[in-house]
Amino acid sequence: MPFKIAIASGKGGTGKTTVSVNLFKWIIQHWTEKVQLVDCDVEEPNDHIFLPEYLLSHQQEITQLIPKIDLNNCTFCRKCVEWCEFNAIVVIPPVQFAEVNNSLCHSCGACIIACEDNAMPEFPYPIGKANFYKNENGSVLLEGELKIGSSMQTMLIGEIKKLSNPNAEVVLFDSPPGTSCPVVESVADTDYVILVTEPTPFGLHDLKLTVDLIRELKIDFGVIVNKSGLGTKDVYEYLEKEDIPLLGKIPFNREYASNYAKGDLSANNEIFINQYHSIGEALKERMSE
Repeated sequence: MPFKIAIASGKGGTGKTTVSVNLFKWIIQHWTEKVQLVDCDVEEPNDHIFLPEYLLSHQQEITQLIPKIDLNNCTFCRKCVEWCEFNAIVVIPPVQFAEVNNSLCHSCGACIIACEDNAMPEFPYPIGKANFYKNENGSVLLEGELKIGSSMQTMLIGEIKKLSNPNAEVVLFDSPPGTSCPVVESVADTDYVILVTEPTPFGLHDLKLTVDLIRELKIDFGVIVNKSGLGTKDVYEYLEKEDIPLLGKIPFNREYASNYAKGDLSANNEIFINQYHSIGEALKERMSE
């Protein structure tokens, strides 16, 4: 079984993708080639932008099973409406109208159990795609891409995680920002979580929310402070007070930011190789515990 590491942050723009991609490259170069990066930020996946050597090899459609009411069998009893927790079903008996709203249905199956007339057959409905990128050595980057207009981020992330390589030694999950359900799904069942923050009031505020979440999930974690050297020292005082491991600090660097804006992280490996080396070694130590 691979060692699963999620990279998360309480807010966007802290450097979560930067850490994910650079750590992925560091592990390949200094640890093991049996590593996979999974982009779980399905609403705006962009890990592949920073890995131009990885080319799209194939795509797999991800679907959810959604019931479609069979009007020939439906008696318009409205039991399915009463059982649906997501208000996804409309039944109007006087005009014999019954319909399931695909965008609201969460495929929980409650309506199927409630229906006594065998009027709720299920059909696959697309919610997004799994994109597989490979380099010349066969290493795989897996990306989730949500269908435009779909609200099934959490479901798609769960399905994408199932497609991760079970033979890898390390799997990195680049999570979406925030502390909502998609983040919970991304970090669930992982062995370790790297929280990326920045030394600003907003960064500290959202870090505290994410720390509370990860502690609630009872997952071991550590913190990387990005843009170190800016802002205040409050975040470091918080980490020390809460006895939270500081895995590393990535100092703010204009050249780094310029390369990032161009989608080029190759030069940045030289700029911050020592920082990622210390971060990688800290993770290896965690795995051995």
